Amino acid sequence: MVYLYALTNDINAEIYIGISSDLERRLKEHNAGKNRYTKAFKPWKLLYSEQCHDYPSARKPEIYFKSTTGRRWLKQYRLKLNTGSLPDC
Repeated sequence: MVYLYALTNDINAEIYIGISSDLERRLKEHNAGKNRYTKAFKPWKLLYSEQCHDYPSARKPEIYFKSTTGRRWLKQYRLKLNTGSLPDC
């Protein structure tokens, strides 16, 4: 099992999307500054996660979430999480 995940921060509202087999460990690595891209915007928190059977099955939604439409959906998701209602899928 692998996880597709999206992280966000309060510094610049950036969204980082990735895939990992150990979601907890990976979030700790991001917050410890072990990733060159994410270390400048710590602390990160989990915005969205999705469990997938294997890496190739996680890759398809990862590509979607890295697209303009997918990022727009994640931004709406973050906004609606903060206001109490979730986006339409």
